[in-house]
Order: sequence, then structure tokens, then C-alpha cells
Amino acid sequence: MEILLLILGLGLFVGLVIVHEFGHFIVARRNGVQVEEFGLGLPPRLMIIKTDKQGTKFTLNALPLGGFVKLKGEHDGDKGKQEFGSASFWSKTKIILAGVLMNLITAWVMFTILAFIGIPKLPLPGGTEQFTISSDTRVVSNKVLVGYVEPNGPADKAGIKPGDRIEYITDCQNCLDIFTDREIISDAQDLHVTAQANAGTTQYIYTNRGVSQVELRTAEEVEASTKTDNPKGYMGVIPYDYTVQRSTWSAPIVGVGLIGQFSKLTYSALGSTITSLFKGHGSEASQNVSGPVGIFVVLRDGASLGVNYILLIVALLSLTLAIMNTLPIPALDGGKLTVMAIFRIFKRELKPKTEEFIHGTGYIALLLLFVLITVVDVRRFF
Repeated sequence: MEILLLILGLGLFVGLVIVHEFGHFIVARRNGVQVEEFGLGLPPRLMIIKTDKQGTKFTLNALPLGGFVKLKGEHDGDKGKQEFGSASFWSKTKIILAGVLMNLITAWVMFTILAFIGIPKLPLPGGTEQFTISSDTRVVSNKVLVGYVEPNGPADKAGIKPGDRIEYITDCQNCLDIFTDREIISDAQDLHVTAQANAGTTQYIYTNRGVSQVELRTAEEVEASTKTDNPKGYMGVIPYDYTVQRSTWSAPIVGVGLIGQFSKLTYSALGSTITSLFKGHGSEASQNVSGPVGIFVVLRDGASLGVNYILLIVALLSLTLAIMNTLPIPALDGGKLTVMAIFRIFKRELKPKTEEFIHGTGYIALLLLFVLITVVDVRRFF
């Protein structure tokens, strides 16, 4: 089941790119610009699926990493019939931003559906509460998950891993059918209280992966560690509550609110990353960004939490894709619009060679950044 959810998540991620490109495709056509090719996947081309009445080739390509749209006369200076360059500035703006709009709509639809069927509550920076309408929200489930495992601590030695779901604690390995012999862990605070009450004893921790025998630290050990730079807990884990909550009539409002909240957090993280880079804190900056490898790891680890979590991550990826394409970075949609606008403001002609140099440089920079992020992700997760 987890493998199927992982495949679903990766497939939906690729679908987000195709949805983005479809936005360019449909708005270009509505504004009289010829679409020469709509590619599923990235080149090299495997086959032409069909050519429609308007001359658009729908192609299947070798690399399953999304898709692309090729417009006729993509340079701003091209002035031929049905070419992108000959369209009005307003039409060009709509075509460029159509992909962003499609990803925003997709994110809103997914957030709205999730709010109605059950949306996971994510731990946000600074203890910020995830947006919801409190009068129309109820908790439908809560699980206690392991967020961090202290290296060589009691839990680590027992084989407990980050992401494990803690269900029960008992001092009898084979007494789970006797309710008086087990402590049901309903939230993260329960785990702390139960571990503290059984300090210095051997306990059996029941998780979604099985049973682990844990030698809890004594109260004296924990107390002594609080006076050092490395305080320790009874189990050596940091748990957190994985809560799923539902809304009814307010689901569409929650969808809008989540877009606003997560957009603010994303821009804030990007700002922190840029600031860290300028200060020369490369390792700190790398913690705020992730690439395909990081996305794969998040989807892989999240598969055990169910389809709702996978859909939430995909919704966040759709929003992130929209946000990234608003940035004034050459080669991205926002960069193309910014360059075009600057030349128009200064009433200068944007020649094809100049445009190719600007966006080609941006593309190379993005490619190098992609490689760097991938290397960092591999070192971080493997």
C-alpha cells in the first residue's frame, strides 16, 4: 500500500507540471498564439501522439519529469502571424502567468477537498496554528509519531525510528489483550507522562512496525542531564501529534486561508535562504530548500500516513510551483515577464540574442542550483 501511495504521489507531482503547462497552452490559444507542441515528459521525443486541426503536435517524450509547451515565435521580438512576440503585452502577460494561475487553482481545489474529507495538521514554525475556521472544525483522528530519535539513546537502541507511530506502552510483552496492562498513547503528552511514571524500568513499546523493548532512563539520569548542554529524555525521542481535522461549509474558505498562510511561510523561507547565502551560511540556507530527492523522501516517509497526507504534500508542491514561477528569476515565468516588462518600460527592443543570453544564463544557474540541491539532499537523507 505504501509503495502505491508513493507512486501516486510522484505521479501527481509530474501531473502538476503538466497542469502548469496546460495553462500556458489554453491561454495562448485563446489569445491567438499558435502552440506548435504540447509535450508529455521532456525530450528526447519518443513519438507524436497526434496533430490536431490547429497544427499542435501532442508528443510523448523519454523523461517522465512533467511536460512542456512550445509556442510559435517565443522571442519577444518575433512579429509573425500567430507568434508569441506579435501578441500584445497584456496577452503575453496572461500567457506567461497562466501556469501560475493553474497551479494556484489546483492547490485551492486540493486544500478544499482535504479540508472536507480530513486534512492533516502540520507542525508549523514558531508554533503557528494551521489555518482553519474553529467553529466548523473537528478532530477526526490523532496519532503520536516519533519526530526525532536521539542517537544511541534508549529508543534508538531498541530500533525505534523517526516516523514510527506509537500506540501502546506496557511492561508485559505478551499481555496486550489485558487492558489493565497497557497504557494507550493518545497524544504526545501521554508518552512523556507514561515514560516519566515508569522511569528506570523495562517497557515494551508497540508501534505500527511491531514491538520494541526499551530500557527507560532513570529520573536521576534525566535530572542530571538537564544541568548540561545536552539534556536527555526518558526514551530519547521527540514525539509529535499527527492530527487530522475536518470542516464542512468552511472548506473553501480554509482552502483560501491555507494558500495565504503557506504562501507567506514559503516566501519567508526563501527570504531566509537568500539572507543566509549572503551571510555565507551555506549549510543553514540548504536546510530551507529541497529538490526532487527531498520530495521523493518526503513522499516515501509520508506514505505510511495515508493518502490524505500524500495529497496534502502534492497540494503544497502545487502552491510552491506557483510561487517559484512568480519570482523574477530568468528562465522562470516570473523572470520572463520581468525582463519583458523592463525592456518595455525603457522602450528598448528585446532582441532574440539578448533574450536568449539572459534566460540561457538563468537556466544554467538554475541547473547548477538543481545539482547542488540534489547533492545536499543525498547527503542529508542517505
